[in-house]
Amino acid sequence: MEELTLEREDLTSVTACALIGALNHELSERYPEDGANHFRLEPDEVAEGLGLFLVARSAGRAIACGALRMLDSRCAEIKRMYVVPEFRGRGVARRVLARLEAESARLGASRLVLETGARQPESLALYGRAGFVRIPAFGEYLDSPLSVCLAKQL
Repeated sequence: MEELTLEREDLTSVTACALIGALNHELSERYPEDGANHFRLEPDEVAEGLGLFLVARSAGRAIACGALRMLDSRCAEIKRMYVVPEFRGRGVARRVLARLEAESARLGASRLVLETGARQPESLALYGRAGFVRIPAFGEYLDSPLSVCLAKQL
């Protein structure tokens, strides 16, 4: 794989919208139930000083994304992690996650939380290898029976 670059991207950019659209499509296939929710992320939540929307590129092609939003002054949440299927298994998600962790520490967070789904074993494995542990559902995920919430102390 070509050299991987990781750069901040505007959440409303064409690139961001394409990656999020692909993620939402995949989630809809894994969770076809009525009422399944992909949960929201707003541009102001990832503004400089509050969070980050990150795009990974290989040879100029956008191949992955991830976001970080501060929930309060000490806790940040990982959101919208996605890697284009043909680039999975190459350490791209690990690199995106590491950059998001570094950004959360820069913003003052001492704890990271996230939500993934029960039907996403590869995500659960990635986060487990990165030191995340299961926690009770929080926030907007309280009424989501297929959500798996995880946390990590920084």
